[in-house]
Amino acid sequence: MAPRLSPHLTIMANAAQKAAKQLLRDFNEVEQLQVSIKGPSDFVSQADLKAEATIKQDLNKARPGYAFLMEESGASGSDNWTWRWVVDPLDGTTNFLHGMPHWAISIGLERRLPDGATELAAGVIYAPATDEMFWAEKGSGAFMNDRRLRVSARRDLSQSVFATGIPFAVAPARQRLAFARTLGALMPQVAGIRRFGAAALDLAWVAAGRFDGYWEVGIKPWDIAAGMLLVREAGGYVTDPKGSDQVGEDIVAGNPYLHPKLREMVLEGLDAAEAASS
Repeated sequence: MAPRLSPHLTIMANAAQKAAKQLLRDFNEVEQLQVSIKGPSDFVSQADLKAEATIKQDLNKARPGYAFLMEESGASGSDNWTWRWVVDPLDGTTNFLHGMPHWAISIGLERRLPDGATELAAGVIYAPATDEMFWAEKGSGAFMNDRRLRVSARRDLSQSVFATGIPFAVAPARQRLAFARTLGALMPQVAGIRRFGAAALDLAWVAAGRFDGYWEVGIKPWDIAAGMLLVREAGGYVTDPKGSDQVGEDIVAGNPYLHPKLREMVLEGLDAAEAASS
């Protein structure tokens, strides 16, 4: 039986579910959405903006002193924050705008420690189209709805399925080359590689054991904040390609057996890209 949601998680889950009602209405009328273009394959819809405004309003009402880092509106609140919400109101926007049900709301909560370091304290990833609520709090495990999550126990690459994000054409050459090198090395050795277009759900699915690992080069904090905690609380590892727990723009996640192998391949891909560009 899952433990009761803490006050923080209750606030996060309620905000996600409220925004989801709006998003589902728009998803059912996706052809009517007004869409502006931020860049190739990077759309921002009225649905996205409305969802972010709803989430921010609800979180701010419940915890008025907390800062924000949000995909559309950026950072706000005090620079000396102790708590900060990290929000992607619609992860998988391109899927959403094409009528594909693989998209989610991601809300992470960061805490600044007395020494200045930060840690992920709680995370919620809600997939409205399937009504799957993934949630975790530091030290309390990871769950989907009422079911406890554990990463997969697979040890062999040949039986494993990995998720990734494919760099767009406008991505820096380093990202595109690093991805190509890693894909080329990994693909012949595994059961499959998937690109579903929603990083938050990729990480949630690693936590649930559906994927054995995930990597991406050039990712944003709002895409991965909640998901990183989910994977770690489900018994998995999340690092940058060099093995640091302080993940920046490049991320590798997986179960304890396959994470080291995947991390090594991603690092080799990045090293090859650096050598080619020097």
